[in-house]
Amino acid sequence: MTSSRAQRAVLLTALTAVGTLVLSACSGDTGKSGGGGDTGFVTGTGGIATVAKAERKATNKLAGETLAGEQLDIADFKGKVVVMNVWGSWCPPCRAEAKHFAKVSKELKPQGVEFVGLNTRDRSKGPAIAFEKDYGVEYPSLFDPISKLLVNGFPQGTLMPQAIPTTIVLDRDGKIAARAITALSEKDLRKMIAPVLAEK
Repeated sequence: MTSSRAQRAVLLTALTAVGTLVLSACSGDTGKSGGGGDTGFVTGTGGIATVAKAERKATNKLAGETLAGEQLDIADFKGKVVVMNVWGSWCPPCRAEAKHFAKVSKELKPQGVEFVGLNTRDRSKGPAIAFEKDYGVEYPSLFDPISKLLVNGFPQGTLMPQAIPTTIVLDRDGKIAARAITALSEKDLRKMIAPVLAEK
């Protein structure tokens, strides 16, 4: 194989891998998979997977700079229910669900629910900041352009983000209670949060 053919083969392989990632992320995935074997994950209607309270695990460290340039550590929200939304300004399903997240976050904050975004694969803050302004998103988002937090923030064997958008609900102990790997309606978002909020 000539040098130029070898280079073309490598480029084609790389492009195929990137294409696969793009198709799996920010797709219309219904989020029906909730894990297999003895993981303890249960998938309900709407593709929302949950974990029984006794089986839950905490996230790894999820901390860094927000789009507003402030430092944020998810661990500081212990004692509250945390709704973490993984999103990108380039993602059409993220745009479809953003207004629901903006509305529900304002309404549930007095009940001890904190929303946090995890903005990923936006190479600069500008488009992400414009996205938040356009959709009235007032809660903070960690800026994660190379997906470092996304990859390292969730232990293996837990309800990890597997697509964009993904929404994860943490219980008051900072443990992963529920996950949806699809864009959520207002109704489904509330349905996902309600059982965790009702826990004592």
